[in-house]
Amino acid sequence: MRRHRSRDRQHRPEDSHRQHDRRHNTPHHNPCSHDEHLRRLTVDFTYPEANMSSTSGDSPSPGFDTSVPNIARVYDFFLGGTDNYAADRALAAQIAELSPDWVQACRDNRSFVGRAVTWAAGQGIRQFLDLGAWLPTHPAVHESAGGIAPDARVCYVDNDPAVVAHARALLATSASAGVAEADLSDPASVLGHPGVTSIIDWSEPVCVLLAMVVHFYDPVTARELVGGYASRLAPGSALAISCGRNDDPQMWQRMRENYTAATTYNHTRDDLRSFFGPLHLVPPGLVVASAWRGGRAAAPERPHGPAYVLAAVGVKP
Repeated sequence: MRRHRSRDRQHRPEDSHRQHDRRHNTPHHNPCSHDEHLRRLTVDFTYPEANMSSTSGDSPSPGFDTSVPNIARVYDFFLGGTDNYAADRALAAQIAELSPDWVQACRDNRSFVGRAVTWAAGQGIRQFLDLGAWLPTHPAVHESAGGIAPDARVCYVDNDPAVVAHARALLATSASAGVAEADLSDPASVLGHPGVTSIIDWSEPVCVLLAMVVHFYDPVTARELVGGYASRLAPGSALAISCGRNDDPQMWQRMRENYTAATTYNHTRDDLRSFFGPLHLVPPGLVVASAWRGGRAAAPERPHGPAYVLAAVGVKP
């Protein structure tokens, strides 16, 4: 679930930290070496048809065009999910060939989201708003939050009807999580959406997640978008942002040209820091996503390659 209509061309918890990291040893996050991990991915991307039987591509739901790549489904494939189709896998293969590091970057981002959520829950925050939530993956935000605070409430927001329908089906028996079909690029609409206000009490602290979405907006628009949400947050609220970054201009340009599911922007560290405005960044500040551990100084960590994810969490004073 990510990137909303304005960008979709198709129309998309100190023990708690360790506990969460162990949870990532799922079928989507096999505990193998980095080299072996990339080798397996290369095989899969080189021969995408080998995964056909485990995907949803054989029985697409009616109402959307599976011949056009979709941001959420491409990301789902990078995470090892099965909710993707041939066009999504073909585009994922192109991106993986151009930048193999990007596959790991996507998984680093998913781990960051889990750590940010568990950190926020550990600080006493009991409400979570996941904006542009993509397709459900394990551990989902409500699973990470619930592992620390059973009374946590989570609202997922996405504008992709297929994503929303899938999330609603998965959350049908959940009393603490829900989903709202809304466009994250319109903060006022999202903040007042009945599906959101039925779960989120804006007079209380909230953790808002904008994971891997701001790189779909130019710097000015992204800054205004984040500000639209930050301005409505109660003191003590948290805002988690992650963003794709590529330090190789030529590789970046090739990826941008080949990524046909949406327009992307290569924000600088200064850009991303500015999106937080007056919010106070939680140590370690703005770092490579894989190095973020809430409240701790980051150990020096260099990206695996030119393509990686930057991430930070800000708190409203």
